[in-house]
Amino acid sequence: MGPREFHEELPSTQDRALALARAGADEGTVVVARRQSLGRGRGGRSWASPEGGLYASVVLRIPPEPATMLSLGVGTFLARALRARYAAPVRVKWPNDIVAVTPDRPPRKLAGILVDSVPSSSLGRVAVVGIGVNVRTPARAWPGEVAGIAASLEEFRTPAPPVAEVERVAVEAALAARKELVGPGGAERVRSACEELLYGIGRPVTVDGVPFGRVAAVGPDGELLVDADGRRRAVRVGEVRVEEGT
Repeated sequence: MGPREFHEELPSTQDRALALARAGADEGTVVVARRQSLGRGRGGRSWASPEGGLYASVVLRIPPEPATMLSLGVGTFLARALRARYAAPVRVKWPNDIVAVTPDRPPRKLAGILVDSVPSSSLGRVAVVGIGVNVRTPARAWPGEVAGIAASLEEFRTPAPPVAEVERVAVEAALAARKELVGPGGAERVRSACEELLYGIGRPVTVDGVPFGRVAAVGPDGELLVDADGRRRAVRVGEVRVEEGT
């Protein structure tokens, strides 16, 4: 791991880490905040960031192509670690979420991954991987629109693990995913591992609100493969929603 910068509150750990990356921060540099006032997720969406969660961003060298696998790789390695360490019943929801899947409720978001890339003054182009994990956030702390779709680790591990411990687990997962993607055959191993944990296989999906088929697999570049009308289609962008009905 590289240098670590901790803040009680930041607008966004991602924005701070991007600034450090542009200035030549070492690989493995981590920015952590106890709270975020302007946390963001994929597509510019806001990411609710009350105290009790992990909000961290890690600077990584961009792996060789397909670089698009980095987000899925980090999500997959983190999901595996959360399952192994905390018995959390989580799966990877394409392209960048980790969801808790339990028999009594619809899947709920437990963690999210955000990847940005910027030129570095010392490392060429680098990735900044933002990681948010709901660790022990009380339900009353969530905004109303989030409360029903969020899960926390404390539901599956009593007492809840310290946020600092989850930070180590998350950063190690990010570094391990990047290392795996660099090695020969690494992208295929990451793709296969992601597919094993992929949420929604066989379920119908919509893309940008339009019915698109059923989740089938993960493609070689990290795209979502969907079966529809006897043919397989690739989804690379768009708002993907896995429907709960059959």
